[in-house]
Order: sequence, then structure tokens, then C-alpha cells
Amino acid sequence: MKLKRIIKTTTGTILALSAALLLTRCNDILETEAYAKVTPDVYWTTADNVVSAVNAIYEPLLQENYFGHFERTWDIQSDDMWRAGDHGEDQSIEEFSYDASNPKLIDTWKWRYEMISRANAVLIHEPDITIETNLKNRCLGEAYFLRGFSYWRHYLVHGEVPLILDEDVKAAPSALKINKPKATLEQVAAQIESDFKKAAELLPKTYDANNIGRVTQGTAYGFLCKFYMYTNELEKAIDAGVHITEDATYALAPSFEDNFKIATENNSEMLFSQQFTDGWTGDDTPEIYTTPRPWGGWDFREPIQDLIDEFEDGDPRLGYTVFKPGDIVDLGGEDGPTEYTADLSSTGYHFRKFASWKAEGGLDPGQNAPILRAADVYLLVAEAKIRLGQDGDAELNAVRTRNGLDAKDNATMADLMHERRVELAGENERHQDLMRWDKAGLIDIVALYNIEREHKDARTFVRPKHYYFPIPQREIDLSNDVLKQNENY
Repeated sequence: MKLKRIIKTTTGTILALSAALLLTRCNDILETEAYAKVTPDVYWTTADNVVSAVNAIYEPLLQENYFGHFERTWDIQSDDMWRAGDHGEDQSIEEFSYDASNPKLIDTWKWRYEMISRANAVLIHEPDITIETNLKNRCLGEAYFLRGFSYWRHYLVHGEVPLILDEDVKAAPSALKINKPKATLEQVAAQIESDFKKAAELLPKTYDANNIGRVTQGTAYGFLCKFYMYTNELEKAIDAGVHITEDATYALAPSFEDNFKIATENNSEMLFSQQFTDGWTGDDTPEIYTTPRPWGGWDFREPIQDLIDEFEDGDPRLGYTVFKPGDIVDLGGEDGPTEYTADLSSTGYHFRKFASWKAEGGLDPGQNAPILRAADVYLLVAEAKIRLGQDGDAELNAVRTRNGLDAKDNATMADLMHERRVELAGENERHQDLMRWDKAGLIDIVALYNIEREHKDARTFVRPKHYYFPIPQREIDLSNDVLKQNENY
């Protein structure tokens, strides 16, 4: 049974476990004993329960108000898309006018710490259980990676956040009473690096068909490479990245399109993705948000002309990335092949990457959504080499020639920036790329965002304020001001 199905079937188990973990040390607060309560000393006794607990760490990734939609909203700040939709909080994000009460910040904060809590539970209890060595290492590796990934997302979105680790939970009189101030940016970064490194040491390179979708050693090295690019440690980024670029286990898919078709989505290139299966996971998937309303979607995050113009003539990725006027799309069922027309969108385009339809008609919610692809890592390694004065042609051209495009000779940073924009369009990378390039002095993000574009007004980016979002005010209030707001908010 693949991971996407396992996650669904273990949700009830983990809810009982979570309640037990939270309440086990504060029974004096309770006046009655809960029926069918699962206590830690009962739960943490078998390998099957450990695996179930690990599976449950992944589950928040499928939530609409985490990676299903909210976490993917940040890229509406970029020059690739218009927010569309009908949510006022999205407008404030796009226009850099948000405040600490924005619901997108509140919910994503909550789900990151939920994943951290579940990972900590595994790291606390699993070492004491008698379990086969390879399985034990795998489960620990998954917990370390998913905790590190959650702090990685915190690091990108908020910067300084409290570090709640397994030792904090073990030391606390009650899990409900852990109230820590923010760690420094350097401390958060050190924890992310540590968790990713441990994961890389413990995780297997691949899985059998019954465990497709779990994080691998390649996932950990891929994110280590990305992490080092954001900390500007370019040599370390290359060292981590070659575990992908020089290992056929994580080879690029034969076709760019393979990453966005249900039949081929779990290919060697897909290092980490949201795993969806029709009938097993909810309907609030990325494809729902980025597909035209008349075709079953909710019409958010529309590509703008500026992105379309970035593609070279003859680049097949344009057709795989967006729906454009004149495209014929098979909607299945009675609708069958249907022409995409400009009036389906305010900008004239929709993202195509995440959309599939059932043969009998209707959107197919079984299409996965990528979080990290090997192509991303290839381009990061190429970038690191170019910035160090080395030759990044091999990695950049591996991505280009896969799409039938001419190879570059002595590729420049301008070539690299172009390639990342068209290869990863719609995958929640562009705004973060622009910010890290601005921090490195490679672009002027203030000037870039002050340009008025078709369907995209000129906006005022304030550095360093807008490098990070504010801490949700709700969390500051709950902490009794132990948690301090980010600067400039």
C-alpha cells in the first residue's frame, strides 16, 4: 500500500496518539478518564505503531490550509502570477500590505509545529523499541527529515522561530506548557542542517513499490543543497547536490511532462511531493485552486503574460506548464476535448502542471504536487558553480536538453535565472529565488517589483522587512509575550 493511502488510514490512530502524548503528564487537570485512551506506554511497543506514527507526520502536507493551498500562496508575490481568487488575505500578501493577523500565517504556523510535534514523538519513543535495524533507521530518518523540513519552511517564511525539540518535550512537566522565545536565525539554520544531515545518514536511497512517496536519502541531500544555497555556502551546496546530479537513482525523468502526469508522477526525478490518490485524500488539492472554474477548479494563482514571454520559442515546457488560448484539453466524459479560451481567466492563462481529468469526466484529485524535483537541484548546483567562477554547463544543460533545447556554452547567471524561472514556474520557488538573489546582491528586488506589469500592479518591497512574514499575533498573545514579533512589524 503506497504512502498516500497509508497516511489516510492512520489519521485516526495518530489523533488518539497525539491526545495521549499531550495529556499523559497533566492527568491532574482531568476529572474523568477518557474512554479508549491510548497511552504512550501502550502505544510505543510495536514496529507497526512506530510506522503508523511516522506516516502521520506526513499527513499535514495534505491539508488545504497548509500545503494543499496556503503554503503555495507565497509565490503570488512574485512576477510570475496574479493572485486571482476571491480571498482578501491573498491580496494583502501579493501587495505586501499584510499584518500579523493574516489567516494564511496563522494556519501554516500551526501545521508546521504539528509536524514537528509528531516528529518529536517518534524521536523520543522509537529508540526504546525493539525493531529491525533498517526499519528503525528509516523511521528515525523520516522523523529527522520531516522535522527539519518543517523548520526549513519556518526559516523561509518567518526566519526566527522557537525551536521545540525532543529534549524540550522530555524535560517539560507538560507538553502544553512549553513556551520558548525565538531562536536566532543562526540557531534555526543549525537545527535544519543537523536534521537534514541525520536524515541523509539514516534514510534509504529508494523504496519498494509499497512505500513509494516516502522521503529518501536523495530527498535529504536535495534539501541540504537548497539549504546551503540560502545560507550562501556554495561549496557545501555543490557537495550535497552531487548526491543527486551524479547518482542515476535520482535521474531526470525522460520528459518534463512526466512529472505532471498521474501515470509517471512518482519517477526518479521526484524527490519529494504531496501524495494524492482519488478516493483516499481530500478534494482541496493544488489542482483545484489553479484550474478554471468552468472546468471544476477555483481559479487562483493565474500566470501573467510576463511569465509567458520568458519562455523561448519552441520550449515545450510552456505547453506543459500553462493552458493558453487555442489549447485543446480532454476534460473526459461528455465534455471531452475542449478548447481553452482567454475568457476562462482574467490573465488569459491558467497553470496546467497540476491538472488531470478522469476518463468519465471531472478533475482527478489523484495527481501529486511536487515539492522538490531533481531538476531544481541540478540548477542549484549549476548556480553555485557559476557564482564560484566554475563551469555549470553540465547541470544546466541536462535540464535544457531534456526539453530539446540547444545547450548553453559558458552559461551565465542570467542564463541560470531564466532556466529556473521557466523550469519551476508555479512550483512555489520564484519569489524565494528572487529574495535570495537580492540578498546576494545579484538583482534589485525593490526595482523589479516596482515595475507595473500586465495584470500585476507595481508594488513596494521594503528590505529587510519583507524578507520575512510577521509572527502570527495569536501566537504572541498565547505566549504571554515570551514570543517577540519580527522586526519592522
